[in-house]
Amino acid sequence: MKQNLADKHRPVLDAAMHALHERTFFAHYPENPSPDIYGEQADREGRERYEAHLHRKFGELLQQDPEMWVGQEESPYEQQALGVQYPFFSPDTLVSRAEEAFHQWRKVRPADRAAILVESLERLRARFFEIAYATMHTTGQAYMMSFQASGPHAADRALEAIAAGLEEQTRFPEAAAWEKPMGKYSLKLNKTWKPVPKGVALVIGCATFPTWNTVPGMYASLVTGNPVIIKPHPKAVLPIAIVVAEVQRVLQEDGLNPNICQLAVDADDRLITKELAEHPQVKLIDYTGGTAFGNYIENLQGKTTFTEKTGVNSIILDSVEDLDKVAQNLAFSVTLYSGQMCTAPQNFFVPEGGIKVGGETVPYEEVVHKIADAVTALVNNPKAAPHILGAIQNTATMARVKDAAQLNGKEVLSTCDFQHPLFANARTCTPVIYEVDATDEESYSRELFGPIVLIIKTKDTSESVRIAKELAQRHGAISCGAYTTDPEVKEQIMDEMGLAGTPVSFNLTGGIYVNQNAGFSDFHVTGGNPAGNASFTNPEFVIKRFTWVGFREPAG
Repeated sequence: MKQNLADKHRPVLDAAMHALHERTFFAHYPENPSPDIYGEQADREGRERYEAHLHRKFGELLQQDPEMWVGQEESPYEQQALGVQYPFFSPDTLVSRAEEAFHQWRKVRPADRAAILVESLERLRARFFEIAYATMHTTGQAYMMSFQASGPHAADRALEAIAAGLEEQTRFPEAAAWEKPMGKYSLKLNKTWKPVPKGVALVIGCATFPTWNTVPGMYASLVTGNPVIIKPHPKAVLPIAIVVAEVQRVLQEDGLNPNICQLAVDADDRLITKELAEHPQVKLIDYTGGTAFGNYIENLQGKTTFTEKTGVNSIILDSVEDLDKVAQNLAFSVTLYSGQMCTAPQNFFVPEGGIKVGGETVPYEEVVHKIADAVTALVNNPKAAPHILGAIQNTATMARVKDAAQLNGKEVLSTCDFQHPLFANARTCTPVIYEVDATDEESYSRELFGPIVLIIKTKDTSESVRIAKELAQRHGAISCGAYTTDPEVKEQIMDEMGLAGTPVSFNLTGGIYVNQNAGFSDFHVTGGNPAGNASFTNPEFVIKRFTWVGFREPAG
């Protein structure tokens, strides 16, 4: 490895490891796409680079001799194929190449691996705008979210995984002189320890956040010495393909096998995820996606798995200072990326007697109307709505919104035909809201992915908390929002939802939302309920990717 790379990135790694412990704000990659930060031409050049990929073979990967070229991506904004083709390799080829690369990569010192990986992130900084347009036209995220989530925020999450992995691999000394007094003499041993990686890793990506949800596991496995096969969703390949290409380029420049990190893409008529996951030489699997397939991944024998599945996220309304501000905050949360976030709220629990606002009680019906009016105002705002709603990634999500009318509930707000001002063919819909009774558990006890809100009338806040907790325990939850001005109620919610392994955001108004998680501070998913078995980035997210092995011999 080039020695100056380790020296170059040591300050960044030191700052990142410090941030892991402090949990205060830390962001190495600026989230503001300002020309002052990234250059006046960065946006235009990024768009041009994205457009240059369209209807062509993606030739940046350093993976030789593809069996064919494949591609299935379509823009939710234009509802036309991107036409990008990627090299296809059989699972056996991918795994055998990963195994060969493993024996080179595992012998690189952890600090050097970390420096190489940080270098890849620094190269990606120059491609954030290109990745943003690629994300926008594969996922349907609006431009600003596409830039922030797939660029700076993803890079910070990757850096977080690198820092955590490096810290855990250097927690113990490499060697020690061990001496045990035995009276007139001592037993003396020389001892050494090595963090030994587990082997080939597989990362299975999702369609809605193809980099943010992929790079934590990808970089966690790489920094701990495991070669990685990245298997993206076939409808969202380009953003993570750019990331893999940069990693491969840095590896090759340092004299390493670029197959340490490979891209694996499905052919139209051959899905390879299960074949890769079940391959006996694949030892580690990271997965983001639906619960059914996630359960299958978790139940595979001989694998260490890290999953983020689906959850039923709740909002508990008890008492507030300013109902209008609360309603506006919640309206933004359900409208952001049209509810296509794993942290988006779905079930809103409101007591039938209403909620306290200041010193007065606002009736249940008025609370419901306030929320609906706030959503309506937001989606009818021509300056804000297109940049918040984005587009719908999957036609199945559109169908789900329409099917919500079949729920055993009362319609409060129906979806409207939203015309995107820049993309006439954009696949869009606005949030729907339905009222359901607390007794109608069948309606609200599953995730309804997309812009769907259920307002559930409960007897009181205690019942709201009980149901939200039970849903999290049985079906999983990734986020929870709660509004209360009563310290005892707050403590009750913290205690009950904590037992359900669910993080809670209290009394959010203004510019922070329940959907958002900050790298180096917020743990994403807890691993404490059925929504997932892992959390990035906590120590377990990295230490399960390698094994400590000790060696000892008598001292000379």
